[in-house]
Amino acid sequence: MQKHYFSEGLIGADWCTGISLEVAPDGMITRIETGAEAPKGAVVHGPVLPAMPNLHSHAFQRAFAGLAEYREAGASDFWSWRNAMYHFARHMTPEAVEVISSALYVEMLKAGYSAVGEFHYLHSAHEDHSLVMSEAVLRAADNTGIALTHLPVLYQASDFGGEPPLEGQAPFIHSTDEFCRFLQILKPRFSGRHKLGLTFHSLRAVPEESFAPAIDAIEALDMKAPIHIHIAEQTREVNACLDWADARPVEWLLKNQPVDERWCLVHATHVVEAEWRGMAERGCVVGLCPTTEANLGDGLFPAHEYVAAGGRFGVGSDSHISIDAREELRLLEYGQRLARQARTVLTPTEGGHTGEFLWRQAAKGGAQALAQPIGELKVGKRADLIVLDKKAPSFAGASYAQIVDAFIFAGQPNPITDVMVAGNWVITGGRHEKEDEIFGRYRETVGRIARLMEEEGA
Repeated sequence: MQKHYFSEGLIGADWCTGISLEVAPDGMITRIETGAEAPKGAVVHGPVLPAMPNLHSHAFQRAFAGLAEYREAGASDFWSWRNAMYHFARHMTPEAVEVISSALYVEMLKAGYSAVGEFHYLHSAHEDHSLVMSEAVLRAADNTGIALTHLPVLYQASDFGGEPPLEGQAPFIHSTDEFCRFLQILKPRFSGRHKLGLTFHSLRAVPEESFAPAIDAIEALDMKAPIHIHIAEQTREVNACLDWADARPVEWLLKNQPVDERWCLVHATHVVEAEWRGMAERGCVVGLCPTTEANLGDGLFPAHEYVAAGGRFGVGSDSHISIDAREELRLLEYGQRLARQARTVLTPTEGGHTGEFLWRQAAKGGAQALAQPIGELKVGKRADLIVLDKKAPSFAGASYAQIVDAFIFAGQPNPITDVMVAGNWVITGGRHEKEDEIFGRYRETVGRIARLMEEEGA
């Protein structure tokens, strides 16, 4: 049994001082004391918060971040970005996926993310088959210490109505039978802090008849497995869905699929009141990725109304244009402020600290979306936590819950000193023990890919 001491921190919904935390060998919290005195000679860490789950990641896109900011003549939108990303994806081998994922996961840990939902659709780039590619992601998680919820993606069509896949989508494709068999093969590889779920890429990429067999397949393996889907990210998608089904994307999903607490609807940017109310009533999680959504010009999710109706949310770094949970939450709140010309928009009307509210709600929502027993420092939860440097300039004058407000809204640099996952310190003093080796391999691998693309004229 491990025992850890913290000067102060967020325990459940309360800011407490003198925290003693007992952690079992399996990484679960077995006892919490507040107002406790640390024994002489014990290490007392700074302010402690529950670590943040990152509910939406396309790991390979980290190496593509920043490489699509040049505007050529003509349209520059999500769809032109997607074409450039497809070209980059063709260069992903199992080695490249492992190297890029490892570097990304170290960056995530240093930024306070302890678990990641890997929305993985690179099934067969080059000559490599699906299992090898998923195993590359799992090795990256094992190598870095992050908790992985692996979300293999069912991808079958290029548009509504089962339109044939485009050439650039070839590495993503599975038949329904192949995909269900793939889930069966993967399941024994996931235990402990690693979970397996199911993902439908989008309504346009999965014909209606493929939903039920895939859901049956994952439920046969785990009735609590998470189910994710991209949905209503772009107005073009909404309009195409209306043409196909005479219904909006979220409207169609709620009417035709068993959406419940297991589901995570990623983006859901363009929804009307009946849709966001339906999401809140079903208890699903909306997966918001504000930095990516801003980068791609997606739009703003109606978070104020949804949260006020009791809707659950979490955040993800998606295309990894930024890897910072603080920035995701800050931009989420600021988007709502700009749209309404008001302040502290997402805070409950009865009052409270905006930063603390956002961190607590996103941590719990992300944990639900990933089926990970985290999101709170509480007996029965896993010991996934972050420690802040109280001496950081951004905390000068801050006390108790103001520390979380300052953490999110008072800028840079990153004040996280230590990160624990399942009772193990994976970041100490702001560093990962393998980061020099991992980042070195990353620079070499991405440099090689860039040279290949340059030779191709990309």
